[in-house]
Parts: sequence; C-alpha cells; structure tokens
Amino acid sequence: MAANADMVSFIEARLAEEEQIAREAGGQNWRCPADRPGEVCDRTSGVAFTVRGAGFDRHIALHDPARVLARIETSRVLLDEYREIADRDTDRPADDFDSGRAVGLGFAVRQLAADYAGHPGYQARWLPRFIR
Repeated sequence: MAANADMVSFIEARLAEEEQIAREAGGQNWRCPADRPGEVCDRTSGVAFTVRGAGFDRHIALHDPARVLARIETSRVLLDEYREIADRDTDRPADDFDSGRAVGLGFAVRQLAADYAGHPGYQARWLPRFIR
C-alpha cells in the first residue's frame, strides 16, 4: 500500500495546487460572447481577458475555473474509492471482486497521475499497468 499511498498523496497535492489556482482565478464559468471575438468573460460579463489568435478564447473558456473545480471534485471521488482498496492493487491480484476492483480503480488512478508525468515528483512506477 505504501507505493499506492504515495501515488494518491502525489495526486492529491497536484489537485490542491490546481484548486488554488482555479479559486484565485475566480472559480467561475467563463464564456466567449459571439459579438466580441477574442474576449473571455466571467459570469458578470466583465472581460476576464482578451486574447489574440483564432480559437484561443474558446479553448480558454472551455477550461474555465468552474470546470477545473468540477474535474477536481470527480477526481477526488475516484481517489476516495481507490483509497479503500489500494492495498489490493498489486501486480498479481487475487481472483476475487475486491482485487479486480482495486486493479481497475488503480488503472484509472494511474491515469490521473500520468496527467502530471512532467512534474518532478512523478514516479515512473506509477505508469498504468496493462494486465492480460
């Protein structure tokens, strides 16, 4: 479990960093008014910022602070489910429901960790396993 606990702690720390950044950005939904290309507005219709270049405004608005916060919450739910059975997530799982659940959730949690593969604290042993 120690290796899996380290992975969970690593992901939790990254999510906490992202949450802080999203909250500092207002934690709101952003949108791009059709009549003002290049502008990204917050929920009060105030201009959060203006960008140059086609498509940047829509891309940035799609990944607004509110959406980031929602993704963080769903990731935390997944981590909570995994934490309950992480000790059964092994290279050689038993042939029972809990072990299968642990390996399946472990695969999903490793995918979460892989989002941060460029972080100096990421460990290659957390790469998703493919078991046949």
